[in-house]
Amino acid sequence: MRRYIRAFLVCTVLAVLSVLYVYSKLFYSTLLDGGGVGRMTFLSPAASQRRAIGQGTKLLEDRKGPESQHWNNRNIMRQRVESDPSPAPIMHLGVVACGQRLEETLTMVKSAVLLSSKQLLLHLFSEELLHSSFTLALESWPGHVRSRFSYRLYPITLPQEHAAEWRKLFKPCASQRLFLPLILKDVDSLLYVDSDVVFLEPVDALWAFLTAFNSTQLVAMAPEHEEPRIAWYNRFARHPYYGRTGINSGVMLMNMTRIRSTYFKNDMTSVGLRWEELLRPLLQKYKLNITWGDQDLLNIIFHHNPECLMEVSCQWNYRPDHCIYGSNCVSAEEAGVCILHGNRGVYHDNKQPAFRAVYDAINQYSFDADPVSSLLRPLEAALQNTTHTYCGKAQHQLTKRLAVSLTSTHRG
Repeated sequence: MRRYIRAFLVCTVLAVLSVLYVYSKLFYSTLLDGGGVGRMTFLSPAASQRRAIGQGTKLLEDRKGPESQHWNNRNIMRQRVESDPSPAPIMHLGVVACGQRLEETLTMVKSAVLLSSKQLLLHLFSEELLHSSFTLALESWPGHVRSRFSYRLYPITLPQEHAAEWRKLFKPCASQRLFLPLILKDVDSLLYVDSDVVFLEPVDALWAFLTAFNSTQLVAMAPEHEEPRIAWYNRFARHPYYGRTGINSGVMLMNMTRIRSTYFKNDMTSVGLRWEELLRPLLQKYKLNITWGDQDLLNIIFHHNPECLMEVSCQWNYRPDHCIYGSNCVSAEEAGVCILHGNRGVYHDNKQPAFRAVYDAINQYSFDADPVSSLLRPLEAALQNTTHTYCGKAQHQLTKRLAVSLTSTHRG
């Protein structure tokens, strides 16, 4: 009798265990498939430890703040990224400012923010004594303007072992732009502009060229000249240069991920060199033959790697050379100037009053005023007083894109 009872109990226990096993499998699969109770993630002890370490690192970074990283990231940017799982696309704009370039740089930023639609992240490299002045000025702008951009301030950062040599190249800090792909390693693409640039067209329009790059292109730049008879490189350069008349480095749209991963052909070795391997040997070879510093080095690089460069028209980097002896920028004649580049200090003297008129109009504009009546109309009136110069005779080229941009950006 006891034998039968023992057998019955064993069978009952086995049956119960079988039922529990089936139900546990169903429940487990439901959890994994996201049904019923919801999805659950199971982490191994090692994975759990990695997650805890990652969260701890994030907390430490938050406690350290931006000061320890030599840049200032406005809180509005950090809050927007953390609260929005799908943040709007950001355009990265880079500039280098040294010496008496504070006001000029702020005017450039003002023109970019005024006209652009997408969010801007400004990467501003300058001498550290200027950082507080930049912060004070940018933070003084109205809230509705500050909400459209964020900024990071960086010290001038050159290779430590040869910093003095790089600093003396052409102008103080000019060579900084060569090292941006190596410093901003977390930035995929960047539009670099000189501080003496003003935007007459939204940054969005030039930024869109990134999507037009073919598989080999990694930078977009405009020619140094349109007219070979007055061009500098084809008449005086003692080193290789790009194309017929060279390229100007005042406006550079860069896919920096591609720059960092490309092996560049050169005339120093039979093998390609990475960007960080190329710059110093190039300077050593040509330093006695270059006049325009970093721009000359870029010309040499893209002379040997023309497939890496997209050439954009002169309306994207319009300089006094395009009108000083008469208009020679066809794209600006047809569609207007998109980016004005006031090199050679023309914003601050009376040699090219049309350029100065554009700069002054944007510099003096108040964000709270109507941009058409308070910026465009006074500019048109000021340009009427510049028609005694060739650039003044091309005044319609200087206002055509600006008029369209102000109307479309600020309507409603």
